Amino acid sequence: MRHSFFLLPLFLFVFSLNAQTNTYTISFENAVHHEADVNVTFTNITSDTLEVRMSRSSPGRYALHEFAKNVYGLKATDGNGKVLNIYRKDPYSWFVSGHNGTVHIRYTLFANRGDGTYSQIDETHAHLNIPATFMYAPKLSDRKIEVNFNVRKDLNWKIATQLPLVSGTTYAAPNLQYFMDSPTEISDFGLREFMVDGQNIRFALHHNGTEEELDTYFEKVKKVVLEQQKVYGELPNFDYDTYTFLACYIPNASGDGMEHRNSTILTSTRSLAEGGMERNIGTVSHEFFHAWNVERIRPKSLEPFDFSKANMSGSLWFAEGFTSYYTNLILVRAGLITPEKYVEGLTGTFNYVWNSPARQFFNPIEMSYQAPFVDAATSVDPVNRENTFISYYSYGSMLGLALDLSLRKENRNLDDYMKLVWKTFGRTEKPYSITDLQKTLALYAGTDFSNSFFDNYIYNSKMPKYSELLGSVGVSLSQNPEMPYFGASVGKTKDGNGLVENNPFLDSPAYKARLTKGDIITQLNGKAFPKDQKFTEYIKSFPVGEAITVQFERFGEKNTTEVILEPDPAYSITLVEKSGLAPKKSVLKSRNDWLGSD
Repeated sequence: MRHSFFLLPLFLFVFSLNAQTNTYTISFENAVHHEADVNVTFTNITSDTLEVRMSRSSPGRYALHEFAKNVYGLKATDGNGKVLNIYRKDPYSWFVSGHNGTVHIRYTLFANRGDGTYSQIDETHAHLNIPATFMYAPKLSDRKIEVNFNVRKDLNWKIATQLPLVSGTTYAAPNLQYFMDSPTEISDFGLREFMVDGQNIRFALHHNGTEEELDTYFEKVKKVVLEQQKVYGELPNFDYDTYTFLACYIPNASGDGMEHRNSTILTSTRSLAEGGMERNIGTVSHEFFHAWNVERIRPKSLEPFDFSKANMSGSLWFAEGFTSYYTNLILVRAGLITPEKYVEGLTGTFNYVWNSPARQFFNPIEMSYQAPFVDAATSVDPVNRENTFISYYSYGSMLGLALDLSLRKENRNLDDYMKLVWKTFGRTEKPYSITDLQKTLALYAGTDFSNSFFDNYIYNSKMPKYSELLGSVGVSLSQNPEMPYFGASVGKTKDGNGLVENNPFLDSPAYKARLTKGDIITQLNGKAFPKDQKFTEYIKSFPVGEAITVQFERFGEKNTTEVILEPDPAYSITLVEKSGLAPKKSVLKSRNDWLGSD
């Protein structure tokens, strides 16, 4: 979140007793049943009626979440304790009238999902995403805010948040935008800190592991922070000179990561002892990179964030996708994964993007527009995402790879382009447009280079020449023409028949054979569906070009079709050494420049 407040002199951020302040208190006596008691006070109200709302969206998410659904028992009184009239005209607003200039609101919040979007309250912690927790008054959004977290001392709870401390358990925010962007973890967490160029990087971890595990993991976190600093040449100027990781690696969490201006939420069910030491660090890398790219290098289309509706941006291929490209690149540069693991890890994302039929429908900008429908969004009606959507995370990640390797062939690199974008738009907190990104690339690499990249791959959905680009750093891109391809995921029903689990990919063998999601396959070539073998392994027993007779049931009716297997379009990405080739010294140098750390 970008806040114009922080472009003003720091002395304006003095919490004067005379300034108007909205005050909140939250208590957790009934945490065992996932409830919080919330009290809000608005004073010096000049209008006859005060509107209060629950947010419909959350910073970093783009879909609607309708947080009002978890609010009940709401009551309103004035400064003298008189019960006030409340009326509703929509599901997420309350209108309070008859007050004397002061309105006290009290309500119960139910919260039981610990991730980057929602809140979770139980006897292990109070994990609070602010829009999912607190009501607000739209007309009073410029006021300062103070919030008292009435912690459970019997549970040894402490508070971790990017909000500045006032005193005790009371914290402050300069305005609603900053408040809503300030998740808070209240638990018996462990804390580690280190200083980087005069700024404090804090890691608060709520987990069931040991202090030694936290120490080991924190060393990995430090390497990520320092490696990302090299990309941009400096850390952002964090407000209050502090950045806070808020990590919950506990069984009752839901896996997620969510960036904020001076903090990030990290949630996982994986403990450090059971895979989290290696598998959780990627989320740390992704979310911290957002401290530059999306929090301060900010799309115009998301500025300011609107809590009353879904927020749409065509820039997510850059904001999320380029961040995704750097996620594992940072890990290999920091020595946390090997070059071989990094390179081979590109395979899945590459195949997902390269082989998707969705590129004929949408370019990266239009894929970004789909975020309100896919970013933790829910719906009950079936969709055809297999054929119409490529995640802007993945699409942008592959475009970041292509741009980086293309620039390196010109003796440039993506790091220096990101530095230029940072200096132009991030450090100054001037929101950018897609045209701005194109112009900045033209300044860095030339107009022809920039126009070619944007015209072909951003405004259109062509694919770069990945074989040539990867070859320039000694990476092989290959297919197996003898590997058969069916074109749909097939699982098993309870009685051992096959079940088509997804919409078959457009123009795939299964698609051409008119199979569809939900079909139950009973026989293959006159034999019962193989019960003791995975379908993918079974298909490998047939040669490419083989016609398989498929008997299936749809809506209770028996049907027969013929699937003609085709060559698998999937690619493998490996270091060329694995195929017995020795890369030239110049190629190895290019690879080391790409994957190495200065």
